[in-house]
Amino acid sequence: MKRINLAFILIPLLILMMAGWYLWQVFQPQEVDTSEGLEILKSDTVERVVINDVTQQVNLTLTKDWEHKTTGLGDPSRNLGTSIVFTYAEVQTKDIIAAAQKAEPAKGWNALYPRTSALMAMLQMVLPLLLVMGLAFWFLNSRMGGGKMLGGFTQSQAKEFNQERPDVTFADVAGEDEAVEELEEIREFLASPEKFRKVGAKIPRGVLLYGPPGTGKTLLAKAVAGEAQVPFFSISGSEFLELYVGVGASRVRDLFVRAKKNAPAIVFIDEIDAVGRHRGSGIGGGNDEREQTLNQLLVELDGFDDRANVILIAATNRPDILDPALLRPGRFDRQIAVDAPDLKGREAILKVHAAGKPLTDDVDLRQIAKRTPGFTGADLANVLNEAALLTARSNADLIDDRAIDEAIDRVIAGPQKRTRVMNDHDKAVTAYHEGGHALCAAALRYTDPVTKVTILPRGRALGYTMVMPTEDRYSKTRNQMLDDLVYAMGGRVAEELIFRDPSSGAANDIQKATQTARAMVVEYGMSERVGTVKLGGSDTEPFSHTGGGHAQGPGYSGETAAIVDAEVRTLMDNAVREAWEILTRNRAVLDTLAERLLEEETLDEAQLAEIFADIVKQDERPVWNYGADAAIPGAVMGNPVGVSDTPATGPALDLTSQVSAGENTATDGTQTSEERSI
Repeated sequence: MKRINLAFILIPLLILMMAGWYLWQVFQPQEVDTSEGLEILKSDTVERVVINDVTQQVNLTLTKDWEHKTTGLGDPSRNLGTSIVFTYAEVQTKDIIAAAQKAEPAKGWNALYPRTSALMAMLQMVLPLLLVMGLAFWFLNSRMGGGKMLGGFTQSQAKEFNQERPDVTFADVAGEDEAVEELEEIREFLASPEKFRKVGAKIPRGVLLYGPPGTGKTLLAKAVAGEAQVPFFSISGSEFLELYVGVGASRVRDLFVRAKKNAPAIVFIDEIDAVGRHRGSGIGGGNDEREQTLNQLLVELDGFDDRANVILIAATNRPDILDPALLRPGRFDRQIAVDAPDLKGREAILKVHAAGKPLTDDVDLRQIAKRTPGFTGADLANVLNEAALLTARSNADLIDDRAIDEAIDRVIAGPQKRTRVMNDHDKAVTAYHEGGHALCAAALRYTDPVTKVTILPRGRALGYTMVMPTEDRYSKTRNQMLDDLVYAMGGRVAEELIFRDPSSGAANDIQKATQTARAMVVEYGMSERVGTVKLGGSDTEPFSHTGGGHAQGPGYSGETAAIVDAEVRTLMDNAVREAWEILTRNRAVLDTLAERLLEEETLDEAQLAEIFADIVKQDERPVWNYGADAAIPGAVMGNPVGVSDTPATGPALDLTSQVSAGENTATDGTQTSEERSI
């Protein structure tokens, strides 16, 4: 049954009450004091008198308007009309009756002596209170689920997709072949569980999908339910928690009761880190309620019957902060990484989202996939949608390559600010700033190729430089990081070299570069003085660096902190010095690049290759032999000690931060250098 919106009842009722109060104020008898009331009774204008002994009021009806006379104390004369009321004290009752008799009103006078029983008096006091309490109770009940009084407040808020089964299947999931392969077993178990039971196999009770936002974790969960054709209960982790203590645990219990009644079924908890964080990592009553909810979730996972045919799937962006008890075998037995897709995956995702969109013949989805390293499925869907919107805006019928190029730029750096007009000096500063980034990137040995430079404002930036990896990368070497620092500082150094007056536009460059340099020292063991140790709090403690929990401080001594600061300063100073050498040696190329930018505003990869044709790459840095001697094979062979020959596995390091101010990097692999934040 459709629930009635309480606002449609209360608002008209409030309007009627206000209108009634206004009309009552307008038409009610005018009140005067007792002395003036007795004076009116002595006049010959009284037509009717009604004396109410309960309220001790006298209502007078006059034959003509009564003129209230001024007292000379700021009380002006005014016409009170023909209806007058005044009050009197109980001791004046006989005098008032005598005055009414003496006035001899034309329509007589009357004295009211209402008598109220004790029961009626009690009802008059209790009924309004009961009415208010009933309205409040009904309001709370309707807001808390309805139908079951306050019990609805403790019911699970999970959305059930049962009548209309999920229409998403694995065919709609592209770019995550490994994750789909792992989840195929879940589908097979829900469809035919006896196949597994007869060989003694137990399906995982819980499956944890983890990865960056936008990679398709929710889509995968829906696809499992769609393939198995079973009810799908979806809820966010934050929906368990409410203001009142105990509500979260009650909702967990109710969710699993509903799932078991509809078995076989899938329970999907999105953003489970909202309730699954480390216990004891926060303070306050809200933390106690979260931990109580987590404890109940652990109990429910332990209480799963092997024949219940209920699978719990959860998704999170932060598996590192989840409580270890939640991840142990028997609860979340299977943990599946859902990372940003590779080249093949991006092409498959583009094919899915390009279905139904009219593309020109020159649009090559594989080339688009190559130009979007690090993009997630959501990013790629957004690119094609933006391209379709741009095409419709220009009244075209087909989506061409230019629209897709513009859409990629919009996703990375934001929409172009056509109304933002810069003066000639700001344009020159922006051109040399972005030119400094691009020239340093072209001269360094370990940076990615520069594919685009523009001084057109986009988003919060006044310009940006795009460097794009030629392949998917999952780790970075020390030399690559050092080149990233030089590239990041290229814009600031170019401003100092040309104008001798640096601007604030490099603030974000300095911030991101400093973060990278500090990570090299305290996390990656790339400092000779600090050594191959990791300093600072654990990444799994969400409050260890914020002071919001129990752990505070950097986790190392003041002397070590001074050494860390000195090493970070050394890395930054070396990057500035190297950028200065590159730009000074190639000053003519920098001037040419800035002039072309001021003329054309945007330069593509081919134009940049022409300008950088004569650039000579920087010399190799000395081999980094920290702690090495002749007995170490790596030192003898000239390989940098500390760089493993075994390729790293896992997600790529998020080192796109070596960019200029106002950076808006949408992906892990594509770097954009932007000018100044607004």
